[in-house]
Amino acid sequence: MGVKGLQSFMERCCPGACPTLVVDGMACLRHWYSCKNWVCGGQWREYMDVLKSWVEAFTSAGIRLVFIFDGVVVEQKRQTWVKRRRRVNNEISKIFRHIKEHGEQPGRELFSIPSGLATFTRFALRSLGQEVFLSVQEGDYEIANYARKHGCMGILGQDSDFIIFDRLTTVLYDRQRLCRTIGLEVNQLPLLACLLGNDVVSEERMQHIRNDAIAAYRINNSAPHSAAPQGQMVLAVSHLVSSLWCKEKEETGLIPQSLNLSAPNRELLKRGICSYLLPGQEALQQGDISALPPARAFEKHVSPEILRACREKHVAAEDFMVYGVLCEGLIECSNTLEDEEDTELLPQALVYKPCRQLIYGLLLLHGHDGSDVDLPAVREWFVYPGNPLKEPDMVHPISLPCDQPSLDLLWFGTGPEVSALRLKSFLSIFDCQEFSELYGDIEDCLLAALCLVTYIILQVGNNRM
Repeated sequence: MGVKGLQSFMERCCPGACPTLVVDGMACLRHWYSCKNWVCGGQWREYMDVLKSWVEAFTSAGIRLVFIFDGVVVEQKRQTWVKRRRRVNNEISKIFRHIKEHGEQPGRELFSIPSGLATFTRFALRSLGQEVFLSVQEGDYEIANYARKHGCMGILGQDSDFIIFDRLTTVLYDRQRLCRTIGLEVNQLPLLACLLGNDVVSEERMQHIRNDAIAAYRINNSAPHSAAPQGQMVLAVSHLVSSLWCKEKEETGLIPQSLNLSAPNRELLKRGICSYLLPGQEALQQGDISALPPARAFEKHVSPEILRACREKHVAAEDFMVYGVLCEGLIECSNTLEDEEDTELLPQALVYKPCRQLIYGLLLLHGHDGSDVDLPAVREWFVYPGNPLKEPDMVHPISLPCDQPSLDLLWFGTGPEVSALRLKSFLSIFDCQEFSELYGDIEDCLLAALCLVTYIILQVGNNRM
C-alpha cells in the first residue's frame, strides 16, 4: 500500500533508515538479460522493462541500490582475462555452427550476452535514477571496500572472492561457518584462496603445493572421505595452511616461511593475498600491499584538469573509454558475436580502428609538434577473429583532418563557438563533415545513427576494394 512521500523523505532526509545493497553489476547481466531474441540483440525496451521491475522490487522495500561495474582489467589478471576471452570465443563458434545447422538461435545453454550490454546497462540504470559507478581498480575489491566503508547490508553478486574479503557475513555465504568447517581462521582465508588458485595466482603456479597437500591429507585420512575430489582438495590445502601457520606472527604475517616456494612464486602469492586486503587493514598499513602499479598516464599530453575530469567521469560511469586511454594507456574490448569462419566480414574491431585512431588523436595530439619522437601509442586488447591475444595491438593516434582543437576547450569550454567545434570534431571522426548542415534539422540521435551507418558503409566498402 505504501505511505505517500515517506520513502523519498527517508532517502533525502534520513538516509540511515534505508539499508544499502551493493550490486555487482557484471555478475547480474546474464540474469537481467532474459530477452528471447538474444542473438540479434537490440531488445532494448524489453530489457529496460526488466531492469525497471528489478530495481522497483528493491526500492519498494526501502532498499537503496548502489551498482558497481568493472572499469578496468588490472594487468596482474591480464592472462586470466585472455583465457576467458578465448573460452568465450569457442562458445560463440558453437552458436554460429548451431545457427548454420538449424537455422535458428540456440537455447540458453549456449547463451552469450549481446555486445556492449555492460556499457548500455550502466546508462540504463542511471536513467532509472540509480547510483552507478565504474571501478578504477579490481571490481570485486572496490565492491567489498564500498560495502565495508559505508556499512552496507550486503553485496549482491556471485563471486567466491566475497567470502575471502574481511567484509561481512552474507545471506548465502557464512565465512565464520566456513572457517569452522575447514579449521582455519578468517585471516588465513586469503592464503587458502591463492593456493587453490584465483585470478592473480594461477592454478598451475601452485600445483606442486596442492599435490603435496592432497598426498599428506590422504595419508592422514586413510578412510574414504565422502567429499568430492574438489572438496577433498579444499580440505587438504586447509589442513596444510593450518599446520604451517605460526602462532607467532612473522615479519609479514602473510605467508609462512616454511611454505615451499621459490622467490618469484612467493612474491606472486604475496600479491595475491594482498589483493584481498581492504584499506585500513593491518597488512596494508605495514606497506605490504602495492595494490596496483601507478597508472602510466600520458601526463605530458594532457592537462591535470583533464586527467582529473576523466577519472571523475569514469567513476561516475559517464564514459568508458577516455580514462583507459589517458590514465592507463590502454583499452580493451571483450568478445562480440562474430563468426570466425566467415572471412568475408571484416571484424568490428578493425572496422572501427580508424575511428579510434582519430579519437586517440583528439585526446593526445593537440599541441603536438608533428614529429614522431615520443609519439604516444595506445595498447589495445581487442578480441576479434584472427587475434591470438598474445600481446596488445599498438595503435598510434592520427590527427583530425580539420584543425586539431584543444581538448581543454572541447571539454570545459562553453558558448556557441565551442558547440560548433565539438560538432565539427565529431563529424570529422566519422568522415561525415557534409552532414553538418543537418544539425538542428533532425534529432541528434538520428544524426548520430546516420553518421554511424555511413562510416560503416565507407569502411567496409574501402576494405573490399
